[in-house]
Amino acid sequence: MLLESHNLDTVVGIVVALVTVGAATAYYFYINNKPRGCLDPENFKEFKLVKRTQLSHNVAKFRFALPTPTSVLGLPIGQHISCRGKDSQGEEVIKPYTPTTLDSDVGYFELVIKMYPQGRMSHHFREMREGDYLAVKGPKGRFKYQPGQVRAFGMLAGGSGITPMFQVTRAILENPSDKTNVHLIYANVTYEDILLKVVEATLSIIGIIFMYTLYRGIYWKICEELDSFASKFPNRFTVYYVLNQPPEGWVGGVGFVSKEMIQAHCPSPAPDVKILRCGPPPMNKAMAAHVDALGYTSEMQFQF
Repeated sequence: MLLESHNLDTVVGIVVALVTVGAATAYYFYINNKPRGCLDPENFKEFKLVKRTQLSHNVAKFRFALPTPTSVLGLPIGQHISCRGKDSQGEEVIKPYTPTTLDSDVGYFELVIKMYPQGRMSHHFREMREGDYLAVKGPKGRFKYQPGQVRAFGMLAGGSGITPMFQVTRAILENPSDKTNVHLIYANVTYEDILLKVVEATLSIIGIIFMYTLYRGIYWKICEELDSFASKFPNRFTVYYVLNQPPEGWVGGVGFVSKEMIQAHCPSPAPDVKILRCGPPPMNKAMAAHVDALGYTSEMQFQF
């Protein structure tokens, strides 16, 4: 009996050793075969614009090719890149942007850019054509997202400030093991300013389905990426739109994001909750005052 027990212990020891070696070997190959990111934190690298898609009168999506079809950008979730260009006077300008793509999107990365009339970097993107190159450096930023680091995020975004929120949200919802909940309030001036939309004209034999009246009575069907998240993950993602100049029949928020809106649509203050903010400076300042007044501590807040 003692001999059988000894033999069994020996077999178990061998199996454990083999499993340990196998796991270590697998981890070694994973680390060494994991695609290396294309970014350089110290030096600008140039990436070719391969597709430009106009989303609205002042918003476009820019797709840039990476060196190979299997290359990844290598940008941690919640961080951004620095883009270099020239303004209307030919002077160099550098501005941070957050791609809407993740490292699961191999071979390319995309930027959704809102081009302001007086924006210096906006001028550079307005002039960019397919085949041109963009100088990029990174990663940059203090925010590094780790799955499950909080129970829930409350996100306050204005205009193009949606891009880091979209990146974090997508990373959360595409990870089956990440159970984090996301509550987004997204503010814009007009309906046409809302980013991350794919617009297509649609007619139905029965009639016009799910249509909105936009631009001189033209009817459009709006397929919203944010709304698709809300549809696919109703228990984990919610979005509340706020417009300063809403169209007739608008059912979302009206005016500026208020303390009451945050209280109604974001998770209550708690150690496992964090409020993320990203928008124009006046909005960021107002939102900081609101969340302070609602009892969110500094540890519960982060501004991109």
